[in-house]
Amino acid sequence: MRNFRSELIDYRTQLDSLKAAREDAAHAQNRAELLGRRPFAASTPENPYANAGASASASSSSAAAGGYGGYGGGHARTTSTAEAGRAFGGGGDGDGLRETHALREQQFFSSTHSALDDYIARGQAVLGDLHQQREILKNTQRRLYSVGNTLGISGDTIRMIERRAKQDKWIFWAGVVAFFLFCWLVVHYLR
Repeated sequence: MRNFRSELIDYRTQLDSLKAAREDAAHAQNRAELLGRRPFAASTPENPYANAGASASASSSSAAAGGYGGYGGGHARTTSTAEAGRAFGGGGDGDGLRETHALREQQFFSSTHSALDDYIARGQAVLGDLHQQREILKNTQRRLYSVGNTLGISGDTIRMIERRAKQDKWIFWAGVVAFFLFCWLVVHYLR
């Protein structure tokens, strides 16, 4: 019973540590995903349309000056709407990946919860069986004592027999120690 409780406490602490590690990993992954959505973070401004007016005026002034495209006066990076959508995670690929990941995570948690429920149910069944066996053994012991009393053996006689059995056990172990000591002495002095 004590062993079962200590194992249960150990399993619960392991589960808590695994949950904390899983939450830390999920947090790190979410953070990396959030910060990794903008592959051109250094070159793309926070507002993609901030330089739209400046690039239009720069391209018109360079065209008027006889320059080639964006290589004139004020060069500004412009992106197409498709590139901007991909850079900011607006494409369908990111949403599908997140949905797939969320579905896998949900399935993992549901299977983990069902496995834990099974383990707890098995533990409760084992604990119930142990309690039932304990009751059966106690009833058997009571019946044996009552049979002994019915046959005329008193409780004092039973206690005396138990005391004698304990003394016999001590005598046996003392004999074992004396025998090994004797064997050691014989081997030690006859060499």
